[in-house]
Amino acid sequence: MSALIELKNIKKHFSGIKALDGVHLTVKSGEIVALIGENGAGKSTIVKILTGIYQPDSGEIFVKDRKTKIDTAKTAWNAGITAIHQETVLFDELNVMENIFMGRVIKNPLGFLDKKKMFDVTEELLKEVHLTDIAPDTPLKSLSLAQRHLISIARSLSHNADVVILDEPTAALSLGETQDLYKIIRKLKEKGKGILFISHKFEELFELCDRYYVFRDGKYISDGKMDEVTEKELIKMLVGREIGQIFPKENIKLGDKVLEVKNYSNDVEFKNINFNLRKGEILGFYGLVGAGRSELFKSIMGLSEELKSSGEIFLNDKKIKFPDAKTAIDNGIAYLPEDRQHCGTILEMSLKENITLPLLNRVTKKGLISEEKELSITREYGNKLMIKADNWQMPVEELSGGNQQKVVIAKWLAVKPKIMILDEPTKGIDVASKAAVHKFISSLVLQGLSVILISSELPEVMGLSDRIIVMYKGEIKSEINRDDFNAEEIMTVAADVASDLG
Repeated sequence: MSALIELKNIKKHFSGIKALDGVHLTVKSGEIVALIGENGAGKSTIVKILTGIYQPDSGEIFVKDRKTKIDTAKTAWNAGITAIHQETVLFDELNVMENIFMGRVIKNPLGFLDKKKMFDVTEELLKEVHLTDIAPDTPLKSLSLAQRHLISIARSLSHNADVVILDEPTAALSLGETQDLYKIIRKLKEKGKGILFISHKFEELFELCDRYYVFRDGKYISDGKMDEVTEKELIKMLVGREIGQIFPKENIKLGDKVLEVKNYSNDVEFKNINFNLRKGEILGFYGLVGAGRSELFKSIMGLSEELKSSGEIFLNDKKIKFPDAKTAIDNGIAYLPEDRQHCGTILEMSLKENITLPLLNRVTKKGLISEEKELSITREYGNKLMIKADNWQMPVEELSGGNQQKVVIAKWLAVKPKIMILDEPTKGIDVASKAAVHKFISSLVLQGLSVILISSELPEVMGLSDRIIVMYKGEIKSEINRDDFNAEEIMTVAADVASDLG
């Protein structure tokens, strides 16, 4: 196999911080290479160097054995390198076809747009990513997060690139969509493409990848064949130590009911929802994409104004309704959304400003913001969650995806709520940071809080929850106590296999 790209002794500094310290990496034709590392290990910097966003301070880049300077995104594109990022970068107001051909439209011999040809090509690409029920002229804003992600993949496939970089490509996909993506990736491999695959999910790495590179704190640690390494060995390389307890469950005596939901429906996204939450409890909500978990809690928090709901909500045995999120927050309920970039943070603002945004009454005096109080709160929660940043004034948009997620968690923990609703709290976070977040979630109940944990990661929801509620297509299908947890049974209920077979 010939080398499609090769990095040698690449170094990159930011404000005195060594983002990359003499690393090397090779991706060959017809192979899938895993790039593994914690948040802050240098993975994003590597991707940005390969796609022309950053230029290295020193070192060499070879494309098909030719020394190359990738100084712009266009240069990378022309060199046959394309990237599909964890957060989709598309245009909501354009349709699917326009997004796929943005910046490189097809023209006829007279110089006009050849919309028919672009339409036909888009239809074929949609078939490749198994989106046959979507038309090329469908407005992008009408699609789900998972569908948009697949559109982003279709756009990259349209380029017919030699090297495809996949950064957490399955983060927003259902189990079925993930399997479809695996098929697409394997087809690319068969065609001789080189795939650089970035994921925190070890099961994906071992299923798909041929080789691996491990980075830690901007340094190359190790590389080798995936079939010659164990998960335990990889974790030790990642963090420089063994992680003993991944899910540190605190066993405490549960108190009285603090939240009860009865016959809650909106007839579009969920119906006949009944559950309760006790003081000190971690209540898990599990289901595949489309199960309605996020939609349910957005409605409870007053975030779904366009869809009227029916049913009853009781907080500490008192009937209550939350017309908006502020009312819910004022009553001690905080909600951490799944989509951190659009709903969880203001990317242009600093880390400090994001964390203290809901706390303006605590950091202001006579209408003036106390920077000292802001920094004190930011340090406390930033350090607890091990947020990696050059400084607390750093814009959130410059942080890695995992650290952006931790900013959102820190922001809502700083509110000191009584009930925390966490929607995919470790999405895109590395294994070491996950352990820190898990430990912090588990410690919340020791402080008298109650937690609702919405997660698509079965080991996570089983490891932390006292009970698990399984949803399928907007309905609660099962409620399982911790002593009865069984991964195979939970997945069977979540996929509604019995119903499909019967």
